[in-house]
Amino acid sequence: MVGEAFEQFAAHSQPPAWIMDETLNRVVLFLNHVIGQEPQAQSRLARQKGRCIQLQWQDKHVQLSPTAAGLLERVADQKFDLKLTLTDNSPLAMAAAVLKGDKPGVHIEGDVQLAAEVNWLIDHVRWDIEEDLSLGLGDAAANTLVGLGKQVFKAIQQFARKAPGADFSKADL
Repeated sequence: MVGEAFEQFAAHSQPPAWIMDETLNRVVLFLNHVIGQEPQAQSRLARQKGRCIQLQWQDKHVQLSPTAAGLLERVADQKFDLKLTLTDNSPLAMAAAVLKGDKPGVHIEGDVQLAAEVNWLIDHVRWDIEEDLSLGLGDAAANTLVGLGKQVFKAIQQFARKAPGADFSKADL
């Protein structure tokens, strides 16, 4: 019941355009931060310089293009080389898939080599939150916070397992 109400709210409410635009800019900055810590990821993206990757969910889309530096930049109104469309209409279903350790359903259209590079990035690039926290808080505090976060995540998994039809056994930090 709560899930249905959330889905109805998400489907029928639109935040102001400037909020969506700024949120997407922050997401791209975060992705570039993570990619910037992986030289092999940057090298793979640099080889795809100028190509257009369109990510779509329902009627919303964003276009990204790899740069010569191996990072991503937002572009607009370009013909896509690769289009990745999330097939789940429910944000809750996508979140459940991610918690299970699965990838959400995606329809892939376009260049096979570019799709393979994006898939490699998804499979191999991870945010090292402990490393980032240690820069500001020190190693011991970062380790403690990450350990606490893992305990909270496991508690949420255990709680979610009790829900009818839920199987979160594959998700792990």
